[in-house]
Amino acid sequence: MQSFREFQIVIVDNSGQQLVRQGPPVHAAILNPPTNLGFGAAINLAAREFPAEFIAALNDDALPSPQWLAALVAALDAHPSAGMAASHIDNESAGLRIARDGSSKQRLPIPSDDDACLLPSGCAALYRRELFTALGGFDESFFLYCEDTDLGLRAQWAGWHCRYAAAARVAHRYSHSAGRASALKAYLVERNRLFLVWKCFPLGRLSLVPPAALWRYLLHLAALLAGRGAAGEFRASGQNPLQLPLFVLRAHAELLLALPRLLAARRAIRRSAKLSPQAFSALLDRHRISLAEVAAA
Repeated sequence: MQSFREFQIVIVDNSGQQLVRQGPPVHAAILNPPTNLGFGAAINLAAREFPAEFIAALNDDALPSPQWLAALVAALDAHPSAGMAASHIDNESAGLRIARDGSSKQRLPIPSDDDACLLPSGCAALYRRELFTALGGFDESFFLYCEDTDLGLRAQWAGWHCRYAAAARVAHRYSHSAGRASALKAYLVERNRLFLVWKCFPLGRLSLVPPAALWRYLLHLAALLAGRGAAGEFRASGQNPLQLPLFVLRAHAELLLALPRLLAARRAIRRSAKLSPQAFSALLDRHRISLAEVAAA
């Protein structure tokens, strides 16, 4: 139950098999697309079908506290220039940070700079409808992973800010649905990282991405050999680590195919930008996470 009462629950059953059934004590609208649309497309669908002043995204493996929604709404009500609010996800996140190669990771410790953060994790976030409509919602081509980073960076370019709501606490079973060290996740995270930087990074930072990514690959290799981090978990789960370089090659091949679309999106972002490339770069630097932290996560 939520202390904030004026809301509509919308469940998007992405199984394609109508597995979700309505029943007490929770009454919700249920949408049943015929196939798995992906995370971003599911949220976009719910937002179109049930318009509201705010759009809250909540993963199926996340459990919000009773004050969760009230705290997020209060954070945006108190800051009219903020278009998104980040939850406190226990042991994981107070918003996301971003590395030089475009990798984004949960942000801890708690921010201390007047509760400003870069962007929320889509696991448990609140967005103004005005922001969501103006930016076209989540980029559905991402399918899964990094779409929250993409939307948050596009929002920052457009002049929107993000607030962290410490009282909006959420317990999360991280990557419970797709698998923390699955082959699908390894591939999509790498592909979507490339999509993200070509859409959203200032031109002057693009030259930093390849050497940063190469250094991260080496850090992942060291973690793999030591049995640490996501790379170590991938190997421990019984999967062949030789797949990982193939995922990287496949991700770059898909980038080449998607490049015309990404460059068109990039031009659209710059045409409506409220920040200069220099100001945007400074914003990324203020909320940067090191490549070593990415590899260790």
